[in-house]
Amino acid sequence: MTAAVDQARSVREEDRLDIGKVDAFLKQHIDGLNGEPTISQFPGGASNLTYLISYGERELVLRRPPAGVKAKSAHDMLREARVMAALKPHYPRVPTILAIGDDPATLGYDFYVMERLRGIILRRDLPPELGLDADGVRRLCKGFIDRLVELHQVDASLPELVSLGKGEGYIARQVGGWSDRWRKALNDDTDACDDVLAWLAEKQPARETAICVIHNDYRFDNVVLDPEHPLDIVGVLDWELSTLGDPLMDLGGSLGYWIQADDDPVFQSFRRQPTNAPGMLTRRELVEYYGERTGWNVDNFEYYEVFGLFRVTVIIQQIYRRFVLGQTTNPQFAGFGQAVAYMSQRCRKLIAASSL
Repeated sequence: MTAAVDQARSVREEDRLDIGKVDAFLKQHIDGLNGEPTISQFPGGASNLTYLISYGERELVLRRPPAGVKAKSAHDMLREARVMAALKPHYPRVPTILAIGDDPATLGYDFYVMERLRGIILRRDLPPELGLDADGVRRLCKGFIDRLVELHQVDASLPELVSLGKGEGYIARQVGGWSDRWRKALNDDTDACDDVLAWLAEKQPARETAICVIHNDYRFDNVVLDPEHPLDIVGVLDWELSTLGDPLMDLGGSLGYWIQADDDPVFQSFRRQPTNAPGMLTRRELVEYYGERTGWNVDNFEYYEVFGLFRVTVIIQQIYRRFVLGQTTNPQFAGFGQAVAYMSQRCRKLIAASSL
């Protein structure tokens, strides 16, 4: 049985697009579009909004920032489109950019349009119709890491890629930047974690392992599986945070979300991808496999794992602070304070077990 392709749903009222303006823009920039489009919205993603634009059998995807966000913020659609266009010739799993909307008169914000990659996107649990046994899941997991390895092997010195980031000094910038975000997001009752910040500052590697193109948010829900051959990854999505940096920091960021089968129940409650399925590599196995595939030294990977977990902790705290201040009223955020306390202690346990 073939697993269901990721589906779009009705557009949320607050996220509606002006269908006339969208249609006029697309027909001006993309050949072969006829008739009136239908617009639906993909439910995944916590920040940027993603729409399916259909002209009969022709399917396009439009990405835009959430309402009220300015282009120079973290939701820079034009930069994401430039990254994807520059990287596409060297990493074919990037969707093709078809048009870029940089005139505020069109929709009131920057956006871009790309080809639609039809496929399966994994969420919390593996769809049973995939029919994968433990061996199949293990091959899926290794393929997931192989696609990251392939990205890290792209020549970052190519003229069209050197402008994607500053490169050298990436670790120090990341540690400093996320530490600053943490301090700015603290509530009166939040553990300041000064010991964790001090450890990250003191133990950071003297230099990057290499300077590579990195994704910076590489998770199962950002890859697209072939619906007929689900062990094959046909696309990688969400390039908003991509830059030039240390590949082990990229892998560490992925591990921040990697919850395995033997983790405690509290950590299990955070799981948003099927990394606990029988056959999935553990975090240790994943790091060892990555080291084998790249030849890079991963003996002291504890640092990157702690940083990846800390980064997730900062993100949770930022959301919790907005909830406390009344800037968001989603009731599911009420428990994020306890989640931050748990993650802070988990960082400390990793540090205590580290050989660094």
